[in-house]
Amino acid sequence: MRAIHRVAPDKPFLQILEVGGGQSGLTAILYPKGQVTNIDLDHAYFRAPCNSRNQVRFVCGDATDLPFSAHCFSAVTMFDVLEHIPQDHKALEEVLRVLRPGGFLLLSNPSENWRFPYYKFMKSICPADTEVMAEWGHVRGGYTLDELKKLTGLPCQSYVTFINPFTVLCHDMAFSHLSPLHRQFFCALLAPLSWLSYTLHKRHAMGTQIASAWQKCQDI
Repeated sequence: MRAIHRVAPDKPFLQILEVGGGQSGLTAILYPKGQVTNIDLDHAYFRAPCNSRNQVRFVCGDATDLPFSAHCFSAVTMFDVLEHIPQDHKALEEVLRVLRPGGFLLLSNPSENWRFPYYKFMKSICPADTEVMAEWGHVRGGYTLDELKKLTGLPCQSYVTFINPFTVLCHDMAFSHLSPLHRQFFCALLAPLSWLSYTLHKRHAMGTQIASAWQKCQDI
């Protein structure tokens, strides 16, 4: 949330589309005065508390075929969603269709560095890439900024990275095959390093995840 907050424009967006928001409610937290439409494939999320708020409307639908008219949203958010969509280019085409000229697209997703080199020393206790992809529902690893630029066709207004080479140690340990007791022990042991690394992390340092803001041109 801190990374997303850093790139999110401080603007009074009135109509916001949250693609694949599920039961997270992140966009409503980010813009509490905006009217949020949360679209997700899973109809069960309709009952989630965050989707019962007055400012949120839940719609069951497909990101690659949005049931909205053109230019009806001033901002669109896709938080940890793009890597789950096989036709990511089609989803972004739809997002840009419903986004107003001058509007903003906010993304968060894995970067090209989602696996650090020293991961090979942890392979014996951590899940394989294919297992991670299956468990998390990912259809691809991550995106570089250049790849996102090609997919969106928009200029990047700002970006920040998170989960750096030090904090990822605790992250990988938490998802390891070790017993719950061992995971808790090692995460507690690594906690001082993790908090220090979060505190000292630079906006554009190497990270496994990236949050970015993109603005649609006024004449599109």
